[in-house]
Parts: sequence; structure tokens; C-alpha cells
Amino acid sequence: MENAAFLPVAFEVVLLVGALVVLLVAVVADRDRRWWGPVAGLSFALAGAVGFLQWREVEETGGGLFFSSLDVPVFRSPMVVLDGYSAFAAMLLAVVGFVGLLAAWDLVVKVGKRGPEFVVLVLLAFAGLHMMTATPNLVVIFIGLETASIAFYVLAGFVRTSEASKEAALKYFLLGSLASALFLYGVALVFGATGSLSIYGANSIRNFFSTVIVAEPGILLAGMALMLVGLAFKVTAAPFHQWAPDVYQGAPTGAVGLMSAGIKVAAFAAIGRIFIGGFISQIDAWGPIVAVIAALSMIVGTFLALVQDDIKRLLAYSGVAHAGYILTALVAGVQGIGPMWFYLATYSLMVVGAFAVVSTVAGPDAGRAPLADFGGLAKANPELGWLMSSLVLGMAGIPFFAGFVGKVLSFTAAASVENPWPAGDNGYLWLVVLGTLTTVIGLAFYLRIISTMFTGQEPELQTEATLPIRFAVVISAVVTVVFGIVPWPLIDVVRDALPL
Repeated sequence: MENAAFLPVAFEVVLLVGALVVLLVAVVADRDRRWWGPVAGLSFALAGAVGFLQWREVEETGGGLFFSSLDVPVFRSPMVVLDGYSAFAAMLLAVVGFVGLLAAWDLVVKVGKRGPEFVVLVLLAFAGLHMMTATPNLVVIFIGLETASIAFYVLAGFVRTSEASKEAALKYFLLGSLASALFLYGVALVFGATGSLSIYGANSIRNFFSTVIVAEPGILLAGMALMLVGLAFKVTAAPFHQWAPDVYQGAPTGAVGLMSAGIKVAAFAAIGRIFIGGFISQIDAWGPIVAVIAALSMIVGTFLALVQDDIKRLLAYSGVAHAGYILTALVAGVQGIGPMWFYLATYSLMVVGAFAVVSTVAGPDAGRAPLADFGGLAKANPELGWLMSSLVLGMAGIPFFAGFVGKVLSFTAAASVENPWPAGDNGYLWLVVLGTLTTVIGLAFYLRIISTMFTGQEPELQTEATLPIRFAVVISAVVTVVFGIVPWPLIDVVRDALPL
């Protein structure tokens, strides 16, 4: 394979070139926003094409359809890897970035001459996000995490005239820096215990466990715990979620969908790569901890969402619960990777579409978004009301929507685990039962959103969506409905997109 060394990093190269072109166009065209969108859209389209080429390369090398029959990756080095895992992540991040930028375009227009800065930050953030998924090296994962995080800190405070936006950016920066420091400290401890920073290779972490019996694993377990805490913060898993409601509420609405969906995709992919790719032999140590975090996330996210009167805070706590559902799949080890990808692929677009609707009603640069402002939205704009309803029903896990399929796959994976310590003879069945109960309870706040839109008084705020936002919401709703009714094509794709 002649282009093996370039293809694994082509996604990052395309987005970096796109960011440079946006800056040059902004200068040459005197910051004419007619050019920013096509350049950014083309960048994500090319990045998606790169992901598809990676997919095809893996498919041809493996000799099977949809990554099947794969025993080895196409390309692997201590710093970068090309396998079904990274290829699927590239395609998903390209779609999320494209749809998310459409949803944020009203904000890009509203900030005027600072628009190119916003677009460049998004492109750089998604380059960093993919870096997290396409490397077996723990330090490079940290570099990708920080590249994306720093861009998102700036996006959270992008509206300079808003005190809420400034406060959100400061909270995100301070707490996010702490989480990153914990992750990096965990990396240092793992290196001290294993002598390696790479998951794969002759002197790798995974090879360490196959050749060495760890008699005193204290330092190793501490390192694994700190890395898990750092990444759990990024995916808003309880009890490391406290920042999310305040940041989501204070940040400009146009940016929140991108921030929420993008970091979840990459951080969960990093958890899968590290813990299932590198520490799968230690699953008896970290599996029960992940199960406890999943349980706390589902409980905390569901019950706190019930009492919210701001839709951005409600969606933030909803995201906490969804983080728990995804973690439920990962306690199954390798069998949980496919359900994780299905859930991320569908949920990420649901949340981007939902925040696009919130941006239309509350304003792209708004901080607070009271749920009462959505009263009568379906009467004032039936199209937007029905599209938002489909996204909400998808997040609620109603049958014939993609969220239902994602939950079934996650719960099935967790229930298949046999006798994990200390869960007992019934495995993680208790976690599946808890997930089912929180799903049922969560219907209350999801149906509350729909009830407000259809029965409340017609809103006095803006209800006509611009063309970019309409595209974003339609794409998100179509994905939610189609993969709820016909989920098998996506299930076949994600089933073997494994961290080899």
C-alpha cells in the first residue's frame, strides 16, 4: 500500500488545510462570509471522503464486507493506526462536523467579521478529535484532546458581550484543564507501571500484560483510574458532569451542539481504544467501575433533567444519562464496541439537531433558553415542531426511532457478560434493569418538551429557521427515523469497527 503512511493522517491534513484556506479567503475576500461556508463545507466533505477511502482500504485489506474478517489493521505505527475503528470515526466526525457547522451558521453570521475565527476553530477542533481516535499512543491522544478542548473553550466564550458566555468559558477552561491534568497524570503512572506509552507494538501496553505477571498493580490501577476520570469528564458522565449544565446554558446556543456531539464521539472512542484495545486483560478491574459510573450517570442525568425549566440544561442532563447508556455497552468489552458506535452515530446527530432548533427559537448567541419559550412552536412552525419531536422521541428511546435501537444494542451487550466480578451470577443484568427504568422515567421530561411545543401558546420569539439550520435539522431527523426503522445497514458497518 503506497499511501499507507499518509492515509491515516489525511483527515487531519485536510481539515488543517481547510482552516488555512478559510483564513486566507477571509483576508483576500475582506471577510466576505459567502466564501467561508463553501470552504468549510468542502473541507468536511473531503474529510468524509478520506474516511470512506480509509474504510475501503481496510475493507480490501481484510477481504470482507464492512470490515468483516479483519485480523490486522491496514497500517500501524507507535503513533498512528489505520483500522476499521479510526476509519468509521473519520466518517462519523466528518458528518457531525458538517451538520454541526450548518446548525451553527446563524451564529457565524451574527458574529460578523469574527466568523472566520469560529469556522477555523471548528475545523481545528475536529482535527484534534480524530487524532484521539486514530492513534495508539497515550500522549498523542492527550495532544488531540487538548487541541479540541482549547478550541471548544474559546467557542464557549465566543460572544464577548455576554457575561453568561464568559462565565461558561471560564468554568469549562478551569474544570477541563483539571480533567486533562488528571488524564495526563494517569498516562504517567501507566508509563511508570508498564514502561510503554503505546497500546500496540512489540513493547506495548497490551504486550506487557501478555508477557508480565503484575504482582503489585497499585500504580497501574491508579493510572487507569485517572485516565478514566479525565475522559469521563469529557463525556459528561456522573459524577464528573457538574460543569456541563452551566456551560451548555451559558455558551452560545449555536456552538453547543458541536461541542456536545464532537467531544462525546472522540472521548468515547478514546475510552474504547485505551481500555478495550489496551487494557482488555484488566477488564475485571475496570469493568465494574465503568458499570458504577454508568449507573450514576443514568440516575443523576434522568432525575435532574426532570426538574429543569431551561431546555439547554435539560439537554445537558439528558446527555449525562446518555453517557451512562453508552458506558453500559462498554462493560461488555469488545462486544460493546459496535453498540457504542451505533449509539454515538445516531445520538450525536440527534443532539446537534435539537440544539439547532433551540438556536432558532432562543437565538444563536443566547445563553438561557427557557422551555416556556417553546410553547406553541408546533403551531407557529409545524415543520420545525414535528422535526424536533422526532429528535426528542429518538433521544427518549421510543420504538421505531434510532435511540431505541441504540439502547437495545447497549443493554444486550451488557446482559451478555457472564459472571463479572463483583456483579455475581447474573452479570450486569442489574445495570440493564436500571437502564430500562431510567429510560421509562426519562419519558416524562422528553414528553414535556413535546407537550410544550404542541399545547402551549404560540411563541413571541423567532420560529422561522434559516436554510442551513433547516438542512441540519432535516438531516438529523432523517437519520433518527431511518436507522430506527432500518438499522441493519449501520449495525453491519459498526459490528466489526474494532480497535485492533
